[in-house]
Amino acid sequence: MTPAMLCTVALHALGALALAADFSLWPWVAATLAANHLVLLAGVLLVRGRLLGPNLSRLPTAAIAHGQVCLTFDDGPHPEITRRVLELLERHQARASFFCVGQKAEAYPEIVREIARRGHSVENHSHRHPNAFAFYGISLLRREVETAQAALTAITGRAPQFFRAPMGLRSPLLGFVLARAGLRYVSWTRRGFDTVARDPARVLARLTSGLVAGDVLLLHDSAPASLAVLPPLLEQLAARGLNCVSLPQACSLS
Repeated sequence: MTPAMLCTVALHALGALALAADFSLWPWVAATLAANHLVLLAGVLLVRGRLLGPNLSRLPTAAIAHGQVCLTFDDGPHPEITRRVLELLERHQARASFFCVGQKAEAYPEIVREIARRGHSVENHSHRHPNAFAFYGISLLRREVETAQAALTAITGRAPQFFRAPMGLRSPLLGFVLARAGLRYVSWTRRGFDTVARDPARVLARLTSGLVAGDVLLLHDSAPASLAVLPPLLEQLAARGLNCVSLPQACSLS
């Protein structure tokens, strides 16, 4: 249990005891619990923060020393875009991590197997990618995470080792679910906003401005813009002497 959740449990317990002893204290109890919930909400919204538990937003020290970066793709697989992304990565001898949505993986299992066959890692991005994921209770969180985990494992023969929440917004309760599933939480260092940006040059600039070894980059293999951004991005990585690897490679898990 994270310190934030321990504090929440303790405050609720103390609040209950205080009200049992003197109900007139309820305004103070209510204000304290409201402040606590605002802190938890901040943890949900600060996608690279660690208030809600461990959060890999940059690669480990050893990966930095070897000049490694990690390119990650969310929301796939896509029946056309993902295949073209794989071809571009192969052309530049780059490896990446694909955070796949379970339902989409079940619809296009051959693409997921192709991701793995080409040496990339397939990771967990929930089963249905619900917009309200960060506000789910334990049972719904478990269903989303564990159903996707089972589907992706069945398709590739390898259990995903990392999880990223839909839109990067994680529930304060997610840590319990990930611990049970043996998953490590990942966010990113910088993202391109390729799902909303119309200008590929702006997406590229967001990803490369200040880019250094250890960065975790976020694109989407469901976004056509990623196809325009990927070639110049990979060329810049090579020009800077940075090696593009998958998360398991960077974290010495494969």
